[in-house]
Amino acid sequence: MQDPFRQALSRKRIQRGHVVVEEPTERLVWGVKFAVAMIGFLSGLETLHVLYFGIWNSEVFSAITGLIGTVSGVLIGSHA
Repeated sequence: MQDPFRQALSRKRIQRGHVVVEEPTERLVWGVKFAVAMIGFLSGLETLHVLYFGIWNSEVFSAITGLIGTVSGVLIGSHA
């Protein structure tokens, strides 16, 4: 089975009646994987912060929001 990140970042187009699949670069795939892993790590950090201190940390939340915007922009931009 193909890597789900690579599959999500692949671009398909029809050229002369044939489906042509343009594969993403390794650098892009690893960058998106790193960003998704950091979203998971920061979400866990935010959860621990709320459970331990009982308050919301807006700096961690803004980092999560920025990474989500970056990943969604890359996924949308790769299909344009």
